[in-house]
Amino acid sequence: MFDHSSDPYQDIRDAIRALCERFPDEYHRRIDEERAYPEEFVSALTEAGWMAALIPEEYGGSGLGLMEASVIMEEINRAGGNSGACHGQMYNMNTLIHHGSEEQRQTYLPKIASGELRLQSMGVTEPTTGTDTTQLKTTAVKKGDRYVVNGQKVWISRVQHSDLMILLARTTPLSEVRKKSEGLSIFLVDIREAMKSGMTVQPIPNMVNHETNELFFDNLEIPEENLIGEEGKGFKYVLTGLNAERTLIAAECIGDGYWFTERVVNYTKERKVFGRPIGQNQGVQFPIAEAYIEIEAANLMRYKACELFDAGQPCGAEANMAKYLAAKASWEAANACLQFHGGFGFASEYDVERKFRETRLYQVAPISTNLILSYVAEHILGLPRSF
Repeated sequence: MFDHSSDPYQDIRDAIRALCERFPDEYHRRIDEERAYPEEFVSALTEAGWMAALIPEEYGGSGLGLMEASVIMEEINRAGGNSGACHGQMYNMNTLIHHGSEEQRQTYLPKIASGELRLQSMGVTEPTTGTDTTQLKTTAVKKGDRYVVNGQKVWISRVQHSDLMILLARTTPLSEVRKKSEGLSIFLVDIREAMKSGMTVQPIPNMVNHETNELFFDNLEIPEENLIGEEGKGFKYVLTGLNAERTLIAAECIGDGYWFTERVVNYTKERKVFGRPIGQNQGVQFPIAEAYIEIEAANLMRYKACELFDAGQPCGAEANMAKYLAAKASWEAANACLQFHGGFGFASEYDVERKFRETRLYQVAPISTNLILSYVAEHILGLPRSF
């Protein structure tokens, strides 16, 4: 249902759908119930080469763009899965690819492409700063040939199932920089080594099966060769990953939106009350139709953001707007799907409540809807800065 015959990415869609058929609703339902990690699913994606989509061919990857990566993420969610288990590798990859040294790319990318290493985690958010990234308190002080890290991060996902993490820390005190976005640096952290020598991981139970954690750094030493790019330029570098992240999340929400719409359309055609299908009632039809229209519109903005990103053009506005529109559309589709399933929508066996919880997250993360509105108001419309 809802396929577009002229889709230039149909081959990718068909391949992902074929892989996802090996992991039906029952699989994802069990993983959710057990609060487990879909190890078999992520391994299958890796072995098939999909997790190396963005890695250039000379490093063992497929050399595809963010456009193709977004289609992969969309199709996983559209098939009933949750890309949150693996999307970190897609957007974190961009930081290493675009800003890492040739030695770093040669060292890590082939191993990530083969599945020997995973780069699933990004340590940016902190308890006291949230989205106000320039105010983060985690510090990295240069001592000899190493950086010593102290501080705290929160909502850092997939640490237990990743080998490497992108970490943002302040290397120059805020009081000593011209602009508050300066003095931040990015490091590539070996998670296993870090957990033995200064990094403590504390899981955060939450309403969605996103394995996420609070991290504490107590004199964690990072070799200087693990600095990505120039010291003090990390905020600029991390934006590359964040724009990719928001665009990929938009694609995932679009996948969710199609999943909800397809499920509720099929259900309301079959469910009969008072002697007729409930889908015959306009009170049922209109919310579903409205959600579908919004999904299609968000899809266009997703494609625009991907095109700009892949062309190396500024895409902050488009990435933010795509994420806003797609998250809103998937949430409206989720509400319609749950509402018209009635009591069955709350039953685990229908998978609606699971996907409902998963897609609700994206009204809040990776950036809240209000902050996107603030970004558009200030940077696009030229209104006075509100904070």
